[in-house]
Amino acid sequence: MRTGDEILTSNPPLFFQAVHEFKVEMTCTGCSGAVERVLGKLKEKVEKVEIDLDNKKVFVTSSMSADELLETIKKTGKETSYVGVKN
Repeated sequence: MRTGDEILTSNPPLFFQAVHEFKVEMTCTGCSGAVERVLGKLKEKVEKVEIDLDNKKVFVTSSMSADELLETIKKTGKETSYVGVKN
């Protein structure tokens, strides 16, 4: 039962998804697999992960901040740096 003049709103927050590019010191498929595993644990927060092993680049499509993604990738123990948002 409602009392008074309650106004209920359920406006979902708007999330901007960006493709973040990272440079990760990966030398083999084991390294790239480790990156995929840590990012895979983020499930609904990460839409897509692309790995370019030859150029040691990782592209992550997500609404998460670059800092959050960087800290996650660093959990692999690989030297990682943020390059920027891919156009």
